[in-house]
This record gives sequence, C-alpha cells and structure tokens, in this order.
Amino acid sequence: MRELRMTDAPALLELLTSEEVARFISPPPTSIDGFERFIAWVHQERAAGRYICFAVVPDGMDTAAGLFQVRQLDPQFGTAEWGFALGRPFWGTGIFMSAAHLTIDFAFDEIGAYRLEARAAIANGRGNGALAKLGAVKEGTLRRSFVRGGQQLDQALWSIVREDWRRAKAVWGAAIH
Repeated sequence: MRELRMTDAPALLELLTSEEVARFISPPPTSIDGFERFIAWVHQERAAGRYICFAVVPDGMDTAAGLFQVRQLDPQFGTAEWGFALGRPFWGTGIFMSAAHLTIDFAFDEIGAYRLEARAAIANGRGNGALAKLGAVKEGTLRRSFVRGGQQLDQALWSIVREDWRRAKAVWGAAIH
C-alpha cells in the first residue's frame, strides 16, 4: 500500500474500467487524463484532511492493482466510509485481505476513526463476502441507494467499529487472514 502516483493512471484505467470490476462501483474515469485528474484531486483532499486513497501494489510490481479509499463522514473523521476496487487479475490472490487489514488499521490507529462504514450492492456477492470475512457487521439494506447503468440497486450497509476490530485482532493475532 502506498499513496497514489500519476504513473498509476494507465494501470488503473486498464484494471478498474473492465465491466467485471466497474459494475458495482461508482463510474471510474474513462481515460488516463481522467485518472490523472482523480489522482490530483486525491492529493488535494488528503492535504485538506478529508479523504485518503491508497494504491494496492503487489510485491514485485511498481504500479497499482487497485485502490482503497477512506473518506470522512463527520468533521472529526470519527466515522468514515471506506471502499475498494481491485483489478480482476488480482481477485483470489489474498492481496485484498492484506490491503483491507492495512487500511482498517490505518483508519483506526492513525486517523483515529472509531467506526468504518462500507456499502456494497446486494448483487455484489464478492464484495459482501469480503466484508463479512473481515468481520464487518451488516446493519441493514439501503433501498435503491446506488444507481449504476441506469438501474437503482439496493446496497448493504456494513460497519466495523474500532473496539470490535481490536478485540478480533487480540483473539486472532495481528495477522488476521
């Protein structure tokens, strides 16, 4: 995990715009220039203390395979929303869980968040399964809360609270897999 770089734009364009990946996320930029503008915006928002976006970079690679985002939902960043997207070639490799743990630890230990929320389209079995595997709690269904491809989709609202995360780590150990 590291900060996004402008040099990540071509890889992110290739990996995050495939239909398989993009079907359950907000529409990604559709050009290298669009991803470069997104990366510049990410750096501005990070400097303002409102948003963080990390590149997921597998061992032996130099460019991003995906990203994890955390944005404040309140002015103190106590409650934050996080999201993720990972290129299809990296599904099932274990890199998601490693990156998720680092992101959650960062949000709780460095930012000081006490609650992380995530939303996943009900039809997104992989995303919902990943959140459950991390120990997130499904709190409810947000009806018709996400529009993608002209369709209004229901989303599951998931949460992880700091105390639960720390308790789980104490039981399972620092390297939860």
